[in-house]
Parts: sequence; structure tokens; C-alpha cells
Amino acid sequence: MPDPTLFAQVKDPANRPDPYPLYKRLREAPVAPQDDGSYVVTTHAALRALIFDPRLSSEDLPSASHPRTGNPLKDWIINPIKDHVRTKHRPFIFRDPPDHDALRRHVMREFTPARIRAMHGRVDALVEELLDKQRDARAIDLVDDFSYPLPVTVICELLGVPPEDEARFHGWATQLATALEPDARHDEETLGRNIETFDVIAAYMQDLIRDKRRHPKDDLLTGLATNADPKLGRMGDYDLIATAILLLIAGHETTVNLITNGMLTLLRHPEHLERLRTDPEIAPRLIEELLRYEPPVHFRTRKALAAIAFAGTTIPEGAPVVLLFASGSRDPARFPDPDRFDPDREDNQHFGFGGSLHFCVGAPLARLEAEAALVALARRLRNPRLIEDPPPYRPGASLRGPQHLRLAIEGVEIGR
Repeated sequence: MPDPTLFAQVKDPANRPDPYPLYKRLREAPVAPQDDGSYVVTTHAALRALIFDPRLSSEDLPSASHPRTGNPLKDWIINPIKDHVRTKHRPFIFRDPPDHDALRRHVMREFTPARIRAMHGRVDALVEELLDKQRDARAIDLVDDFSYPLPVTVICELLGVPPEDEARFHGWATQLATALEPDARHDEETLGRNIETFDVIAAYMQDLIRDKRRHPKDDLLTGLATNADPKLGRMGDYDLIATAILLLIAGHETTVNLITNGMLTLLRHPEHLERLRTDPEIAPRLIEELLRYEPPVHFRTRKALAAIAFAGTTIPEGAPVVLLFASGSRDPARFPDPDRFDPDREDNQHFGFGGSLHFCVGAPLARLEAEAALVALARRLRNPRLIEDPPPYRPGASLRGPQHLRLAIEGVEIGR
């Protein structure tokens, strides 16, 4: 069996720039028990089998619990009610069927292919606008100047969130994204900040939803707030607030990583950057390989609802389970020469967007944004070079990507 401290090493920020050697060691066992009591699923075959296993539950977040304030009214009445509601009405990525399926159905009725296709021209225009702003620059931070503002603007417009409120979301999203990090779920200080942040963003969304019902517009949030499913009726307000928060945060956090990881990879493989510049038709295949090679999300967590025997290991009931998707996407048993970046790779069944019933609902939008972004960056940046490699990374091990990606450039070509 592999070293039972390996996943703790994966979570260590010192290994954020390159966790893949640790994944290779973890893959010595398809299911690797760890010293902290968790079980890490590492190989492509094991992940493919277990993501469909109903004995693995997504409802693995600790119950909401506001810290004591010293105010009896809040501590004994108001906050316990909030905690009950918040625990019962999690975002649907933390829910199991049938609740998950019902909430996802509501979202998919609004998050339609036609709505995504209608965003294509707008995404292209935003990409060009952001690059036009850097026309005279000789250095840029790709995250601050491009990879963050693009998807956050897109998701705000898609949802119908006022653009002037965008500046408030960065801190909210960064804080609430810690819910994906196993250690942060048991850190009292982080939990307290998450509860405080959730209260603030929930109040904001509640007001926005009321406004959508009074003044309906052609946006996704209006549809969720006003339309009724033929079988399910209208989504309840508590679930609607949680869903709106999820779409706002997930709708840009992962795409920031996809674009930034993508450009970092291309700068480390300049032959492919040049190829994309001269032949943008390769972009769809290149994006799929990026999702395999440097995915924006490395793992998700689950909880075992019953004992699960698999590949000679028994996961006990109640044990935390880590689905290490980024390891499965570099499994040599599934992908020839898996540590090589190869946009011409055939049969590329990666886990870049997860899998099974929790497959990312925003995958088509993320692909659209990443393709528009990387094609334009390859075409318009003059002689881009990394100022530091590896770059500084974001704290989280699950949502893995550079916090900054500083590039030296010789200017930006005129747009279309």
C-alpha cells in the first residue's frame, strides 16, 4: 500500500505547483487509506466505478452552526433556525438524489444549449475588450487582467447580476470555495467566516430574487425565480438562494483556473502555443487535453453510507472518501504517456468536469470561454514569457490554479 500520509502532502501548499508525483505514488492502490481516516480513489477504473456507486454520498458537509454571539435571541432562536435551513437546503452539488436530481432539473431547464450559444458573440467581445485594455502593456498579470474578469462578467450577465456588484463577489467566492477543502471544513475560524459570508451573500441573493420577480428580465435567475417545472413546480426560495450562490461562484471560479492553467501549459509548451496561433481549429481538442492534463478541479469528497469493498480494500461506513479526479486523468493504465501534453490525444475520456450525476452543469460554457480566451491570447499577445515559473498558487488543493500568472509581453496585437 502507498504511504498513508500522501494525501496530507497533496494538501500541503508546498506541493501545489506539482502534485502529480504524489498522485503517481497514490495510484499504487486504486483505493488508498490515509492516516486521517479518509480513503482516496486514485485510478481511472476505480473512479469510473465508484462515481456511480449510490453508497457514496455527496452530503458530506458538516452541519451549519453559527458561533455563539452572547445574544440569547440570536443564539437560541434566530441562528439555530438559520442553521437548520442552511443544512437542509445545501447547494445541489452537496445533495443526493432525489433532491439533487430535482434541483439539477430546474437548473438545466434554464441553462440551455440555446442560452449558451447566444453568449458566444458576447464572450468573444469581452475577450477582445480585455485584451484591448492591455495594448500598451509590457507586463500583465493574466489572472487579474484577464482570467478572472472574463468569466465573472459572463456569469453575472448570464444570471442577471448587476455588473456594479461584481467587485463584492471576489471575496465571497474565495471564502466559500474553502468548502471544497477537507481540512477547512473542520477549522473553526474558517467555518465561522464561511457562515458569516454565506449570510451576507444569501441576503444579497434574496433581495435580487425579489427584484427579478417584480421586474422579470431575460436572464437565468429570472427564469429560476419565476418559471415552474411541469412536474416539480417552482423551486423553493431556500433552494433557489443556494442554487444562485452556487452558480455565481462555480460559474467563474473553475473557469479562472481553466484559462490560467491553460495559458501556463501553453507557455511551457511553446510549440503548441504557436500551433494554436496559426491553426485555431485545434482549440476544441486542445481544451479537452488541458482538462485532462491540468484540470481546474483536482478532487471532490464524498461520504460512505455503507461499507464498500473494492479492489481488496474495504471503505467503512461513514468514512470520508476523496475522488482524486486529476490522478485518474493521468493514469497510465488508461492514457498512454499520460504526463505528456498532447492535444492530438485520441479517446480522451478525462475527469476534467467530474462525472456521473454530478457532471459539471456549466461545462459547455466553460469550454466556450476557454476556447475564446486561449485562441485570442495566442493570436494577440506578442512574445509572451513567464516572469516566474512556477507561479504562486491559490491556497486550495481542490480548486487548483495560479493565484497570479505574471507575463512579460511586447504588446498586444490589434484586435479583429
